[in-house]
Amino acid sequence: MGRIGIFGGTFNPPHRGHISVAKQAIYLLELDKLLLIPASVPPHKTLPENSPSTLQRLELVQLAFGDIDRTEISDLELRRQGHSYTADTVEELHRMYPEDELFLIMGTDMFTSFMKWYQPERICRYVTLAVFMREDKDSHSAGEMQKLAEEIRQKLGGKVELVGNDILPMSSTDVRRMTAFGGAQEILPENVYRRICDLNLYGVREDYRGLPMDELERQVVSLLDPKRVPHVLGCRDMAVRLAERYGVDLTDAARAGLLHDITKAVPPQLQVTLCQAHHVPTEEYAHENPKTLHAFTGALVARKIFGENEAVTRAIFSHTTGCGDMDTLQKIIYIADYVEMNRDFDGVEELRAMAFENLDKAMLMGLHMTVDLLIQQGRVVSQNSLNAIATLENSNFVTA
Repeated sequence: MGRIGIFGGTFNPPHRGHISVAKQAIYLLELDKLLLIPASVPPHKTLPENSPSTLQRLELVQLAFGDIDRTEISDLELRRQGHSYTADTVEELHRMYPEDELFLIMGTDMFTSFMKWYQPERICRYVTLAVFMREDKDSHSAGEMQKLAEEIRQKLGGKVELVGNDILPMSSTDVRRMTAFGGAQEILPENVYRRICDLNLYGVREDYRGLPMDELERQVVSLLDPKRVPHVLGCRDMAVRLAERYGVDLTDAARAGLLHDITKAVPPQLQVTLCQAHHVPTEEYAHENPKTLHAFTGALVARKIFGENEAVTRAIFSHTTGCGDMDTLQKIIYIADYVEMNRDFDGVEELRAMAFENLDKAMLMGLHMTVDLLIQQGRVVSQNSLNAIATLENSNFVTA
């Protein structure tokens, strides 16, 4: 009896993370064969606009995995009409390999939603669920996975194998964003990246520079996590109101507000990769505090990909920590990000009112609130924030 792995997905596009999963699955599960099965019409998601055709995705998968031993690419789901249900796929594979043990490979995100899949009990009839989870996951997460595995065993009679591994989390959505930001060549197999360029897929050759405001908004929204869209549009609107109050260019304020979180959805490891792709060194503080990396990479993308001017990119760069000698637009974006109308925390209304009364006082209030919180959490305070506070405290804004 052989051991056969099943690795499905949209592979839109196939990337180095997929290849790492494939290689580790073969090794850790001692597989005789790993089947790569691109999905045609996944029931749980809609393929993004301008996705490659099914035949193009199949070609990219063949390029990505063609040289890996013990792998086989199957068009089983691409030939199927309608939605690609995993239950149908594993039943068909069981008929093809009746004497072999089948392992369905998945990550923890897919595993946590497994009980809501179409006919999960039918899936469990034919395969062992091989759940790949990072070995450095905290004990709480590992405990939750063990609890869910036991629930599946008890309720569905399923077999579950939790597989510790060292694969960094990376989604195809991340890769599509990195393609737009000019960093995908670092995380795609070279032959896959070349073919994507040849076919002009995923906006790899699209020119985002100097977009009209409505088109800029459309493109930005398409690159954000959907949950962040209200905040970004709220920051844009607040920045314009503050720009009107303080006599700053409204277009610069709107564009900086739209783009300030443009790379927020990219995982920290890939933000570092993005900097490497553009040959730009990152600050040590950003590495130690990865939540601030998006300000650095956001400014980089705004300048290099969207062609924004220095005033806009400077405002994006300083919007998380502030810095010494900030100009008015920088202060506006920092505060707009802090107090846009979707924000809700103790003191926000006072800070929001102060922003329209005295921008420098609002800056100082916001900076102190952030620094106090970081100290309470035992985290390092950015020198840029300390410089911003020192500059403001030494200014004459109190009598303004």
